[in-house]
This record gives sequence, C-alpha cells and structure tokens, in this order.
Amino acid sequence: MYTSPTYAAKNMEKSLNCSIVVPVYNGAECIPALVERLYKVLADVAGKYEVILVNDGSRDQSWDRIVELSSQYAWITGINLARNYGQHNALLSGIRQAQYEFTVTMDDDLQNPPEEIPALLAKLAEGYDVVYGTPAREQHGLWRNLASQTTKIALQGAMGVETARKVSAFRAFRTYVREAFGGYHGFSVNLDVLLTWGTNRFTSIPVRHDPRRLGSSNYSFNKLVLHGLNMLTGFSTLPLQLASITGFVFMFFGIGVLLYVLGRYAMLGYSVPGFPFLASIIAIFSGAQLFALGIIGEYLARMYFQIMYRPPYALRSKVNHGIES
Repeated sequence: MYTSPTYAAKNMEKSLNCSIVVPVYNGAECIPALVERLYKVLADVAGKYEVILVNDGSRDQSWDRIVELSSQYAWITGINLARNYGQHNALLSGIRQAQYEFTVTMDDDLQNPPEEIPALLAKLAEGYDVVYGTPAREQHGLWRNLASQTTKIALQGAMGVETARKVSAFRAFRTYVREAFGGYHGFSVNLDVLLTWGTNRFTSIPVRHDPRRLGSSNYSFNKLVLHGLNMLTGFSTLPLQLASITGFVFMFFGIGVLLYVLGRYAMLGYSVPGFPFLASIIAIFSGAQLFALGIIGEYLARMYFQIMYRPPYALRSKVNHGIES
C-alpha cells in the first residue's frame, strides 16, 4: 500500500528558496484552487518562493485569472505566450524565468498534489539533481495509460537513464541544471531530455496522483504517441540505428535467399520456379528500403526546421504585481 512521504519532509529547514513553474492551458477553473493549495505548502517549507504561471495559448479565461491572481499575490508571475506551443515549450519559458535555487514543475489540473512538493525537495537534499514524482497509481483511462507507457519507452531511448520509465510532469530539480541547455533554441522541446544534458543524478519517489475533477485532459492517445515519435527523432539516433540494423538483417536475408537459389540449382538442376516467390522477395526489400528512407526523411525534416531558427516560444506579455508588461 502506498504511504505518502509528504510528512517525512515536514522537518525541512525553511531556508530553501523555490520556484514553481506551471504551464496553463484552459485551466481557468483549476488555477485559483491550485494557487491556494500552493500557498499553504510553500509558506511552511520555503523561505522565499515564487509561482510562475505560463499561459500556453488558452482558449478560456486563464490569462484573466492569472492577472487577477498576480494582483492578489506578489509571489505570482504570469507569462502569456503568443500562441499554443505545447507543454514542454511552455515549461522552458517559465524555467528560464525562475530565480530561486530549486525549481518544481507540475500540471495545472490538481492531479499533482502540491502537498507532495516537500517530499520532492527532501529527496533533492540527499544529493540528487532531479527528482520525479512518479504516480503511485495513475488516474487515467486504459488507452491514455498505454500511450503514456509507450511514450516513456521512447523517452528511455532518448534520455539513456534508468529513471526514464518513471518520469512525470511533477518534477523538482536544482535550477543551475538549466545552464546546460541555456543556449537551446530548437522548436522541438523535451524538458526531460534537456535535463540529461546537465546531470545524471536522477531519481524518483512515489507520490499521490489525484483524479481530475475539473475539465478534461489535453493529451489524447494520438498526441502522446506523436510526442514519443518527436522525442525519438528529435533527441535520439535510435531510429537511425534501427534502420541500419534492419538493413543488415535484410542484407543477410538476401544472401541466404541467393544461397538457397544457387544450392537448389546445383542439387536439382533448376532454379526456384514461380512469380510469387520473386514478387515476395522484391516486396520485402522494397518495404525495408522505404522504411529506412522514411526515418532518414524525418531527420532531414528536423534539420530543416532547426536551420530555420524557429523559436521554441514567443512571449506576448508578462504580469507581476498585477502590472502587465
């Protein structure tokens, strides 16, 4: 049975300084309650703290709520992106604004309980640079969980660390790690991969994962699978290696077929008869070639977008103390 580690961290010194980064997309109903719960937690464990709410092109009243909250609480900063760029791009924009020693990222839907933040920070104090809050039990449907696990398998290939199978949007890390990707300007962003550029001290702890009570998830099965493919082709050479292995396998298969044909001719005096056999062999090799060309095409597309210097995000406005700039 899962036991929350939150209370084990209650004796932490209140001298730490913490930045909370929350990407917001159509979260107008959720963020007031999130901010209220964050305040109760951070006031107990942090000497200085800030909450950075990044509006990622929401279609509801999220930005209006952020402006209102910023006028009520001096420790809230709002960032309004020019359009929807995606969760990781929004996180990157907020992380670059963080000013305190530790940074915590979480979703806006209250499925990541703010009360678990002290446990993440306590684990960081043991000498780790990145700590993930892995849901003890995910509150998603079957297809969403399946897509999430598929994405994590792809992420493991891109990150190259054992903890990759336990990543989540609920993470805490030492803010200095961002210096490793301070100059990154690619449009395709995956924060978990970028963190591996700065450290290999990863770990995870089980945390509570609450059911979503307001709104609906913005991640569909298709979006998660596409996200996994983007990670593999954007931050890993694994698909190219797979294409090379496929080429070698079919090369040896072709050599085997040739030896079979020659051996049959030598033993029986005639070759393998029939058009279906020849057509099948051609189809197999054509499929392998197209597969390899498709992977190469994906990488060429990544290179094309990279040399366009397409930015990962653009800021429309920023708010602090209720004043927009």
